[in-house]
Amino acid sequence: MALTERQKERYSRHLRLPEIGKRGQERLLGANVLVVGAGGLGSAAALYLAAAGVGTIGIADGDVVELSNLQRQILHGTTDVGRPKTESAAARLRDLNPDVQVVEHRQRLTWRTLPGILEAYEFVVDATDSVAARYLLNDACVLAGKGLCHGAVHAFEGQVMTIAPGRGPCYRCLYPEPLAPDSPPGAQRAGPLGAVAGVIGAIQAAETIKLILGVGKPLVGRMLVCDLLCASCREVRIARDAECAVCGEHPAVTELIDYGEFCRRRKRR
Repeated sequence: MALTERQKERYSRHLRLPEIGKRGQERLLGANVLVVGAGGLGSAAALYLAAAGVGTIGIADGDVVELSNLQRQILHGTTDVGRPKTESAAARLRDLNPDVQVVEHRQRLTWRTLPGILEAYEFVVDATDSVAARYLLNDACVLAGKGLCHGAVHAFEGQVMTIAPGRGPCYRCLYPEPLAPDSPPGAQRAGPLGAVAGVIGAIQAAETIKLILGVGKPLVGRMLVCDLLCASCREVRIARDAECAVCGEHPAVTELIDYGEFCRRRKRR
């Protein structure tokens, strides 16, 4: 895929980077990424992936835009309130970069629907705020051999880790089971500060671009934890668990399960 003159102008800053250059930009234009969640994390991640020229971006979300979303979900505007998030996101991304094909998946992904959708994508951005969705995406990507970048935010803090099946640990290596019911509240009950979602989502976009290009040192086997209230970041090393239920030596999970029920069982215990 040869770059047009207009594309050379649009991506001129990328073309000057030795880690990207012409070949790398062509690779980005040929890539396809699924962003699950068009909220705070997904807004920043999708915008930067589109601006970078990722050729196909899928947006999966079953919600509509609410006024309270606009404090952090910068894909959407005031006139989008009441509009499906995927529709609003698609319009914004196409306006930002006409090179990008945006595919809407106007639904909540489940263990039944995700495998068929995932077939069309090489990489996934986990921009959800649901524990069940995180396990679903982790297991689906590990089983399918797809790269996945996980992000989560709470109040003034956020975390990012990258999962590259066969190269390092997965989300279950860190959290074999859902956290107990008295764990910290989710984004809907405690923030987050809008800018925190923007920072973490932007890091997710950078991680995904690194995976696409095969450059740099992705957060494989590492979790980056950022506290914007104190303006500090720390790195947590994560080892692959040989007993992991999905990526271990003798995996117990060989197909997707009902993750809502999986999380509910943990709460009952």
